[in-house]
Amino acid sequence: MVKSWYMSSIYDDERNELHLNPPSFVTIEELNAKTGVLCWKFNPKDVDENKEFIELKRSRGYTYEDSVEISPEKLPGYHDKIKMFFAEHIHTDEEIRFIEAGSGYFDVRDLDDKWIRILVEAGDLLVLPAGIYHRFTCDKNDYIKARRLFIGEPVWTPYNRPADDMEERKKYIDRMKCQKA
Repeated sequence: MVKSWYMSSIYDDERNELHLNPPSFVTIEELNAKTGVLCWKFNPKDVDENKEFIELKRSRGYTYEDSVEISPEKLPGYHDKIKMFFAEHIHTDEEIRFIEAGSGYFDVRDLDDKWIRILVEAGDLLVLPAGIYHRFTCDKNDYIKARRLFIGEPVWTPYNRPADDMEERKKYIDRMKCQKA
């Protein structure tokens, strides 16, 4: 299952694990409570026949998907794209990723504005809620293959921080405060 922890803000390479000293791990339940992030685990070899995966896609309205390979060999302009993915931003829609192969990190902010690093590996399905500040980077292996799922047609627009005045960010904060109460 997905592993997550509060991360250090001091680093020379964002592809490292970046644990605090001492490490401060976050359970899946805490991750959901603190950020609204949802996680599942599926076997990537038979995910398309998995009844739970099929029902999850249906019940959440995921009707469009594609696949992307992120590595220096597979993604033109890899270093510029990774830099762009690592800029802190929000989206007006959920960001849904199923990791087919490889690994990487999604970093998300909790309501106290602290970073939580989420390690994603083959088989992990991650749903980042609309309006959450987040970013992505590969790990030291510099390779990840992810299936991107969408509700309807894909929306790719990132809104870099600060985006606190955006309606979706305000809705996210309100949802999380209600969930916390």
